[in-house]
Amino acid sequence: MKKTLSLLILIFVIFVSGCSGNQPGYTKYSYEFLGVFDTVVQFIGYAKNQDEFKAISEIVESRFIELNRLYDIYNDYEGISNIKTINDNAGIKPVEVSREIIDLILFSKQWYNKTNKKCNIALGAVLSIWHDYREEGTNNPEKAKIPPLDMLQEANKHTDIEKVIVDEVKNTVYLEDEHMRLDVGAVAKGYASELVANELKEMGYTSFIISSGGNVKAVGQPMESSRNKWGIGLQDPDGDLNDSGEPSLDILYLSDQSLVTSGDYQRYYIVDGKHYHHLIDPVTLMPSEYFRAVSVMTEDSGLADFMSTTIFLTPYEEGKKLAESVGVDVIWMMNDGTIEATDNAKSKMKYLGGAKNTD
Repeated sequence: MKKTLSLLILIFVIFVSGCSGNQPGYTKYSYEFLGVFDTVVQFIGYAKNQDEFKAISEIVESRFIELNRLYDIYNDYEGISNIKTINDNAGIKPVEVSREIIDLILFSKQWYNKTNKKCNIALGAVLSIWHDYREEGTNNPEKAKIPPLDMLQEANKHTDIEKVIVDEVKNTVYLEDEHMRLDVGAVAKGYASELVANELKEMGYTSFIISSGGNVKAVGQPMESSRNKWGIGLQDPDGDLNDSGEPSLDILYLSDQSLVTSGDYQRYYIVDGKHYHHLIDPVTLMPSEYFRAVSVMTEDSGLADFMSTTIFLTPYEEGKKLAESVGVDVIWMMNDGTIEATDNAKSKMKYLGGAKNTD
């Protein structure tokens, strides 16, 4: 497919109108909240009344706040040992942490070793340098500059993920290298969404969407007689909808799937007229320039998050093979404005693959 990508890419949740209403006794509600994972979280689902939905929404928000604090690398919280606590004790001592942190780190190490090692949660020493330069460049554009390569190379000496020691018996994490820093930003938001979704399903709640920035977790199917899948739109945020009032790029029809996008339009600053985004190639130690954006679909939101970063940092042909071996569906937004997709991804796309929102 060769469809033009105008400017930027954004994933957002849409609801395609149907000829019939909700299932009897249920109403669709939506709730949004801020302050977690540096984004807006939107929770959409069905309930018998507003009070019931409010109670569920409060559970979702509370859990996201808790997980955000656990996975935070910048802030301390009273009574909580988090990723920052682990970093602060690098080379000093193991830190006892919650199971949510243990499992996230083990998950990230497992997939790092099962893929091409492009997504490394131990790359924090390098990423923190880019973060500081990006912050300075954003706050003082006239002084914006990129980090010296020798500084990045020195930091890269302290990124060996095998020096992240996890003791599952004692529930501790220890960084053997005192200069090492963890940064779980490439996986934490999707992993948190998966945790929350699974907890809601255990409570018997089986039809909802959690949307957090470029991460969408679609559970079950809409409780509406006119459609059996959730509609997720790929849209240029600076452009208009098409003549039908739908997203200008495509609509994906999903059920029990996660969709995560990594792109060069997120967290960037400008140096001498060039954009420098936050997705850093561990080989070049520079922002990757293979694509504008990569969207990954698979059931597990944590894996979708991890793989969207991995494939964004991987050349196209290698990324296609990797996607096939892992079993994820991928959409690439190329630098020249065209879109490529795996066959399974196409089958879920309205414009490219002719997908429909009915059985």
